[in-house]
Amino acid sequence: MTEGRVKVNGQVVRELGSKVDPKEDVVTIDDKEFTLNDAPTYLMLYKPAGYLSTMRDPHNRKTVAELVSISQHPGLFPVGRLDADTTGLLLFTTDGDLAQRLLHPSFEKEKSYFARVKGTPTQEELAALKKGVALEDGMTAPAKVRLVKTPSSEKESAWLAAVGPAKGGDSIVELVIHEGKKHQVKRMLEAVGHPVLALFRPTFGPLELTNIEEGKWRYLSSEEIDTLREEVKRQ
Repeated sequence: MTEGRVKVNGQVVRELGSKVDPKEDVVTIDDKEFTLNDAPTYLMLYKPAGYLSTMRDPHNRKTVAELVSISQHPGLFPVGRLDADTTGLLLFTTDGDLAQRLLHPSFEKEKSYFARVKGTPTQEELAALKKGVALEDGMTAPAKVRLVKTPSSEKESAWLAAVGPAKGGDSIVELVIHEGKKHQVKRMLEAVGHPVLALFRPTFGPLELTNIEEGKWRYLSSEEIDTLREEVKRQ
């Protein structure tokens, strides 16, 4: 898009994430008219490390916009964020209403993370995480926590590979939260004395990161979209 191939109403558009009205605007790619689908787009990206969860960066750092099809789906944007060094599931959509509902504090969607941490948390430290820990911006809500010694399924085995093997005194912790404080998982584990060495998110609400390679994306299935919509209706 930044190469000047995309035009809206005859004007070159170079800004990633630019908004268009599919009912009013004429979009062309290489001077060929592109018909916008009225139906919203939903896709998941397996975000690799090293990319910012934003559509553009003033310092020209790598962003997730480089990994998804912006020219094919103008107006696509990520729902929420993952830290640059965090890998895993990142949802994208052109459906602003659904995104707003998913990000609203009243929608307490669960997000699971696998973290490879320094050292091994004690039962007391795990209990503290389950109860909630004090951070600079307040107490966290209770979390679901477990020390992972062996994968519980083939799917989980693949997810655990994303944070690397626990060796040299490291261990792997699964943490499930429903809040969205900045750097929350890292700060929670740091608070109990176990800094995060690698972090991976396999789920976001009812969605699971499946059938996709790191750095690639896929469209959500109709069943996944229906499940998301049902989730936000319960708010």
